[in-house]
Amino acid sequence: MTKKIIITGATGLIGRKLSKALIDRGYDIIIFSRNVSNAKTEIPGAYKYVPWDYKKPDQWQNEINEVYAVIHLAGANVFSRRWNTSYKDSILKSRTISTGNLVNAIKNSTVKPSVFISSSAVGYYGDKGNLLIDETSLSGEDFLASVCRKWEEEANQIEKIGVRNVLVRTGIVLNTNEGALKQMLLPFKLFLGGPIGNGKQWFPWIHIDDIVGTYLFSLDNTLIKGPVNAASPNPVLMKEFARILGVVLHRPYLFSVPKFILRIVLGEVANVVTASQNIYPKKLIENNYIFKFDNVRTALEDLLEKKMS
Repeated sequence: MTKKIIITGATGLIGRKLSKALIDRGYDIIIFSRNVSNAKTEIPGAYKYVPWDYKKPDQWQNEINEVYAVIHLAGANVFSRRWNTSYKDSILKSRTISTGNLVNAIKNSTVKPSVFISSSAVGYYGDKGNLLIDETSLSGEDFLASVCRKWEEEANQIEKIGVRNVLVRTGIVLNTNEGALKQMLLPFKLFLGGPIGNGKQWFPWIHIDDIVGTYLFSLDNTLIKGPVNAASPNPVLMKEFARILGVVLHRPYLFSVPKFILRIVLGEVANVVTASQNIYPKKLIENNYIFKFDNVRTALEDLLEKKMS
C-alpha cells in the first residue's frame, strides 16, 4: 500500500519542492491548504487537497488517521512585513496553535503516523556572535527565539504517545525565486550590492536542494529525532557571502546596508536579519547526511546558472 503523507504549508518555498520530491518518490501526498485551488495549481499530482483552517481541527482531524507521516511547514511569514503587536501575535499563534492542534489530532487518531516532522528555525538560538552552535546550544531571548521555543514545545508533546518527533531548525534558504537571495540580487545587478549590516555576522545558509534533502533524510532515517540544524556545515561571514555573490554575478560588493538603515526600513525585523549564528549541523553530519552543496560559491553558481537557463 502506498504511504500517505500530510503536508501543511505546501505552497511555500520549501513545501513546493518537498511536495514534488515526495510525489516523485511515489508517496500519496495530502495537502492541507487554506487555498485549495491555489494548491492544486502550485502542486499538481497530489493524492488529495484538504481545506485547512488550523483553528478548526474538527474539519480535518479525520484525515490524520492511517497516514505514514505529518510534515508541518505552515506559519505566518516572519519577513513579509514590519512587526507590530498584532502581527507578532499572528507569527506566534500560527505556529503554536496549528502545531498543538495537529499533535492533538494525532493523539486522537486510531492508527498514528510513524513520524511528525515540524519546521522550526535557527532563530531559536538568537544572536550568538562567534559561538559555534549545535543542537544542544541554548535558546536565545529575543522574540523569534521565544516563538521557536514555544513552537517546539508544542511539537514535543507528540513524544508522549511514542511518535518520532523531528524539529528542523532551518537556516537561510538560498533560492532565487524567494527569500534573502532574491532580495539581494537586484542591488548587485544595479552595481549597488554589498553586505547587510557590518558584514561580520555569521550567515547560516543552506541550498534549497539540501533543505529538501534534510526533510527527506529525516523522514527516512529513524535515528533522526529532536532538533536538527538545517544549515551548511560551512557557514560564512556576511561580508564573505556578499563578496562571493559579487564574484559569481561579476559585480562589485561595495555598498553595505548599515543596521540603522535596516531598522528604519524593517523595524524590529532588522535584528533578525543581522543576527550572527555560526550554525553547525551536528546531527546531520553524525548520521552521514551528504550535502549536495556545502560550498557557498558552488551553491550560488548552481542557483544562478539555473535562473539564467
